[in-house]
Amino acid sequence: MTDHAPAYAAVAAGCRRLAAQGLVIGSAGNVSVRLPGTDDLVVTRSGVAFADCTPDDVVRVGSSGRVLPGTGTPTSEIDLHLGIYADTSAAAVVHTHAPYSTAVACVLDELPVLHYQQMLLGGPVRVAPYATFGTPELAAHVRDALVDRQAALMSNHGSVALGASLDQAIEHALLLEWLAALHHRSSALGTPRVLTAEEQSDVVAQAVRRSYGTQQEKP
Repeated sequence: MTDHAPAYAAVAAGCRRLAAQGLVIGSAGNVSVRLPGTDDLVVTRSGVAFADCTPDDVVRVGSSGRVLPGTGTPTSEIDLHLGIYADTSAAAVVHTHAPYSTAVACVLDELPVLHYQQMLLGGPVRVAPYATFGTPELAAHVRDALVDRQAALMSNHGSVALGASLDQAIEHALLLEWLAALHHRSSALGTPRVLTAEEQSDVVAQAVRRSYGTQQEKP
């Protein structure tokens, strides 16, 4: 753990942040970070209470699924994390049972784009078909739902978000929860207006022109 202590500490801090934001209750979720310069990742061990997570609750796992001896048992969703890293260049993966995201995943087949900020996640958020937690089938479904996306919902289960850093993955999870809550509230008022494909494309073009989401230097 010594060589990569900051990664262990970052995962533990990320877990505590997710718990503080209300995205995780108890041990209902998992977080991982890819270790730079290696094929390994560090991930929360099984049964960790997020609110109390410490670096000792984080384990190192090789790309083959090999667990570093003496570090404990990784999350039951380790196949999901390994698969996402194999498919993408993501530096971090966050899985939660956030309340609004999970509610949407119990009803919809896709979270449509109601607000332009959803384009930060790649567009409509797909809901992966249901499969038992911790199974290769679930991992495969979620990996398919994440193609060209930064987040996906898991039918009757929860959500997954990726990022180029752990902070970004957490921000994507928080954004997804906000979008799910927005859909819930707007649906209670009437039929939500969904942005068209052309409007979504215009958002992406405008974001590129204005470097949306990045700090700009003063002229």
